[in-house]
Amino acid sequence: MALDDRTPPQTGHGVAVLVELPKHAGLSGTLSYRAATPLPVGQLLRVPLGRRVVCGIAWGDEGPLADARATPVLDEGAADAPVRRDVAEVLDALPPLGPGWRALIRFAAAYYQRAPGELALSVLPADLRELDTAALQRRLRRLDKRLGRTPPPAPKRRRGAAAATTAPETPVEPGPEPLPPPVLPDLSEEQRLALDALADAAERADPVLLHGATGSGKTEVYLRRVAAALDAGRQALLLVPEINLTPQLEARIRARFPGRVTVALHSGLGPAERLQNWLAAHLGWADIVLGTRMAVFASLPRLGLIVVDEEHDPSYKQQEGARYSARDLAVWRARQEGVAVILGSATPSLETWHNALPSPEGTGRYHRLGMPTRIGAGALPQVRLVDLTRLQEQFGRQMLRDQPFAPPLLAALRDRLERGEQSLVLLNRRGYAPVLHCPGCGWKSDCPHCSAWRVFHKLDRTLRCHHCGFAERVPRACPSCGDPDIQPIGRGTERLEEQLATALPGARIGRIDADTTRGKGSLEAQLAQVHDGDIDVLVGTQMVAKGHDFRRITLVAALQADAALFSSDFRAPERLFALLMQAGGRAGRDAAQAARSELWIQTWHPQHPLYAALTAHDYPAFAAGQLLERQQAGLPPFSHLALLRCEARTQESAMAFLAQAARRAAELQTQQPAWADILVYPPVPPSVQRVANVERAQMLVESPSRPALQRLLAAWLPSFQDDARQAGARVLRWAVDVDPLAI
Repeated sequence: MALDDRTPPQTGHGVAVLVELPKHAGLSGTLSYRAATPLPVGQLLRVPLGRRVVCGIAWGDEGPLADARATPVLDEGAADAPVRRDVAEVLDALPPLGPGWRALIRFAAAYYQRAPGELALSVLPADLRELDTAALQRRLRRLDKRLGRTPPPAPKRRRGAAAATTAPETPVEPGPEPLPPPVLPDLSEEQRLALDALADAAERADPVLLHGATGSGKTEVYLRRVAAALDAGRQALLLVPEINLTPQLEARIRARFPGRVTVALHSGLGPAERLQNWLAAHLGWADIVLGTRMAVFASLPRLGLIVVDEEHDPSYKQQEGARYSARDLAVWRARQEGVAVILGSATPSLETWHNALPSPEGTGRYHRLGMPTRIGAGALPQVRLVDLTRLQEQFGRQMLRDQPFAPPLLAALRDRLERGEQSLVLLNRRGYAPVLHCPGCGWKSDCPHCSAWRVFHKLDRTLRCHHCGFAERVPRACPSCGDPDIQPIGRGTERLEEQLATALPGARIGRIDADTTRGKGSLEAQLAQVHDGDIDVLVGTQMVAKGHDFRRITLVAALQADAALFSSDFRAPERLFALLMQAGGRAGRDAAQAARSELWIQTWHPQHPLYAALTAHDYPAFAAGQLLERQQAGLPPFSHLALLRCEARTQESAMAFLAQAARRAAELQTQQPAWADILVYPPVPPSVQRVANVERAQMLVESPSRPALQRLLAAWLPSFQDDARQAGARVLRWAVDVDPLAI
C-alpha cells in the first residue's frame, strides 16, 4: 500500500532479522525492522511478528531510514504494511552469534534447502527463544553460581526501538589455567604415531579419518588431542551418535579434565539444563562440549577441535525438519574455521572411506590413519558362522522354529556360563514378536492407522505400532473369527530373553532395549549391573552394540542378520557389516580374555562375501567390493541424491503432487542443458506407505554432479509452494531430503 503525504517519514536504522519461518511458508528470507541505532550482525533480539513477540537474529544492516516512502516494506512479509515495526528488545546480555556460526547456518540452509531463519532459530535452545532480558539475566546469574564465577555487572535493560542500541562485542574469556596433567596410560606405538600425524594435520586443518579397530584406543587419542586444544586456550567439540549409549565417555572426560568445564548438549536434557549448557558454550566458559548431532550447531567462540566418534553411525543424520548430516557439517565447519576435525570409526562410512582413499581410487580429501591393533595386543574376536541350512537338514525345520539357538551356539553359551564369563546376544528387534496371527482365518495384528503390523509386547500385554504409537490390549480371541488360539510369529528381544531363561536355567539374563530403558536412570542402572558382573547373558538391540566397554564379555551372538543382505536399501550391507563388527568388538576387550573371544553369527548364507570379509576382520576388502558395486550402479559416493517426500490425505494426491513436480523439473532441464544428466525417477510409495492415517509418496533425484543438483533444487523448490496451495488440503506436507540415508 502506498503511503500518503500525511505519513511521517520513519527514522532510525533498518535491520534485517531472521525469524523462524519454514521455507514452505513462502517467506524464506529476512524481515525488516527498525532500531534506534545500528545493531551488530548476529545479535539476538525480540521482535513483533503478527500478534506475537518472537526471538530473532540480526542478520544484516539496512542503513539509516531517512524516508519510509523510499524503503521496501518487508514487515511480516505483508506487501501492504505501511511502516516497519520496531525491534521490541535487544538481548544484549549475550554477545552476538559469531561469524563462524552464521556461516554454518547459511551453508546448511542452502545445502539442505531450508529457510535460514527456520534452521537458525530451531537449533537454539527452546527456552532461549522465549526469554526476555530480565529472564535472561536471571538465567545468567544461575549459570554464574553453578560455575562458581563472579558475575559481571548487569547491562542496563533496554526496550523498544528507542532503546535498541548497538550491543558491543563481549570479549570472550579464555578457559582456566591448565591444571597439572593427570596420570596417563601408556600409549601403544600405533597411538603415538597417530598422535604425531594428528598434530601435523592440525597445523594444516586437514580432515583426518582415524580408522581404528574396536578396542584399539581411539578414545585415548581423542582425549590427548582435546588436551592439546585446551592447553592452547581453545574449546573442543566431541560428537557421539547417541549420548545415552556412552555414559562412560562423559564420565571419563570429566575425570580426565578436572577443573575444566564440560557440558553436554543432547535431546535428553531438560530445557533449563540445555539452555545453561548452551550459554556456557556460547559465552566461552565451557571448555569441552559433548553432544549428539544437534551439538554441531553449538556456538563456540574459541573452537579448536572437532571429534566425530563412530562417524559411520546413521544417527548423525537428522530425519525430521532440516535433514542435515552432523558429520558432514562438522567437516565443513572445521574447514571453514580452520580447525582440526577427527572422524573416528572401526567401520567408516563408504563416503568417508572414499574421501580418504588416494586418487584415483578415491578423492584424497581426507588423511587416513590406521590403528588396526587392540590395546595390549589383544586378539580380535574369532568369527564363527553357523550354517542354518545344514542344521535344518540335520535337525529339521521345526527345531529351528522353536529354538532360536543352534545347538553349537547354545553349547558355547553354556561354556561361558560355567567359566563365569559374560555373553551378549544381539537381536535388532524389540518386543516379544513382530506380529500376532490367527492360524484359523489368517488375521494378523495390523495397525488400523498405518500400513504396518503392530508388535506384540508380552510384558504389558499390548499390541503396539512402532510407527504411530497406537496401542491396544491383546485380544482374548481373534477379532475376525473368534478363535482363541492366536499365536506370535517371529521373535523380538522380549521373547528371546524368555527363551534364554528356559535354555540356560539358573543364568542371570538381562535385557537392554528401548522398552527397558524408558525410565530416567534405567539405562545407567542396567549397564552398571553388566559391569559389576551381575548379569551372565545380556540380550539387546543395536543399543548395546557400540560405545560400551564391557570387560567381562567374551562371546557375542548375532541372530537374524541375513535380512539386510537382500534389502532394497543399497546401504543395508554397509550398516550390517558395521553393526556386526561393532557388536563383535564388545567381546574380548580385556586383553587377558581376548584369545577366547568369539563372534557367532547364525546365517542361511555363510558363503556371502560380507561374511567372508567379516571373518577376516577385513574392512578394506569389504569397502572395496561395495564401492565397486556402487560405481557400477551409479550410487553414492559416485552420484548425488535427493529424495522429495510428500504426505497427503490420499495416495493419489501425493502421487499427483510429485508427478507435477517432475514435470516442472523437466521444464527446467530443457532450459538448462547442464542439468540434462540429472535423473528424476517416477514417484513411488515408500515401504511403509501410510503412517497415522497419512499417505506418503517419494521421488528420487540422482545427479552425477553435486553442484548441478544443488542448482536444480534451488530453482525447482520455489514452485512447490504454488503446487501445494493449488492442491489445497489434499497435500499436507512436502520436504526434500538431500543425501538421504534410506530409499
